Amino acid sequence: MNGSNKFAIDHLGIAVKSIEQALEFYCGALGMEVEHRETVTAEKVKVAMLPAGESRLELLEASEPDSTVAKFIASRGEGLHHIAIRVPDLNAAVAKLKAQGARILNEPRIGAGGHTYIFVHPRSTGGVLLELIQENLI
Repeated sequence: MNGSNKFAIDHLGIAVKSIEQALEFYCGALGMEVEHRETVTAEKVKVAMLPAGESRLELLEASEPDSTVAKFIASRGEGLHHIAIRVPDLNAAVAKLKAQGARILNEPRIGAGGHTYIFVHPRSTGGVLLELIQENLI
């Protein structure tokens, strides 16, 4: 098996000022459908997931003015916030990254959809905020 087959893009996180306004484009104009919506209190963010093939688009709206997404929009405007990759073993991936000096932004925790995840700082990834998500073993 090729090593790249162990990983998959789970979703692309897009920071928006208003999920409702963003859905006018993604659902209304483009024809996509919302698969899941929730508020992730720990991240102070409202989320809408839209399937796109084997991946999803994750629309992120700040639920609090001091959230990371609110700060991102204030400094950079709306747009691509992060790329999320499913990994077969999150703990092993985190250990390997730490051993190689990567900056991990949080301990593994539960996020949208009940997935366990961590974020890797853009300085460690070539300028992209990277989210690693434990692959669901169903």
